[in-house]
Amino acid sequence: MTTAAPPAPHVRDSLTMLRRNLLHARRYPSMTLQVALIPVSLLLLFVYVFGSALGAGIGQSGGRTAYLAYLVPGILLMTAGMGGVPTAVAVCTDMTEGIVARFRTMAISRASILVGHVVGSVIQTVINLVLVTAVALAIGFRPDAGPLEWLAAGGLLGLFVLGLTWLSVALGLISKTPEGASNAPLPISFLLPFVSSTFVPVDSMPSWIRWFAEYQPFTTVIETVRGLLTGTAIGHDGWMAVAWSVGIAVLGFVWSLRLFDRDPS
Repeated sequence: MTTAAPPAPHVRDSLTMLRRNLLHARRYPSMTLQVALIPVSLLLLFVYVFGSALGAGIGQSGGRTAYLAYLVPGILLMTAGMGGVPTAVAVCTDMTEGIVARFRTMAISRASILVGHVVGSVIQTVINLVLVTAVALAIGFRPDAGPLEWLAAGGLLGLFVLGLTWLSVALGLISKTPEGASNAPLPISFLLPFVSSTFVPVDSMPSWIRWFAEYQPFTTVIETVRGLLTGTAIGHDGWMAVAWSVGIAVLGFVWSLRLFDRDPS
């Protein structure tokens, strides 16, 4: 009778670090919940307070319900971006409190420390995306998408979350304090979604900002997810969204490893 081979050391170490980070998230859930509460609050605010006016202003004939269908993809991307805040804080906390120095003296894979943070953060962000989607469905969001469209939209969101998570790890590594780390991802996770097609079409923006809003990563991913979930045209946004997601993931991964290896033991 043969027995299954034990996992490779780096896989075993990564799983150990993943369990550690998930336990931390369970013990301190406030920051994780905040990642979902802010997008849900914005979703409810813009739908029930501004929905009718904004829907009519951007040519949505269905009023508040039609604007909800327009808004949800952008809120999902904002949720994905907000997931980087607790990641950066957790990484910076580990670096400043000395636990990483202890890990480096142990016989464990160095990369597993970062991998544990990344995988744990992706899992938490995906859970928050499911919660935000559930709220959207509960208040009337009715997507025009089949299983393949849902799978494609979920896969793209997951890829984008992975890229933003690695970038957030790098921002946590360059931050001097956890307080600074909590602010470092905000220009990406909070400002860029506002300067995108989350709330209004980019065509309604002044020309001096329209070009940036149209081609920045959040808009291309939002338009792709919007097309997949509502049955509208995607055009060139599909390949641009994948390219942006992969590029951000590669940039964050390489930057994070260089920063981590450069840090003194």
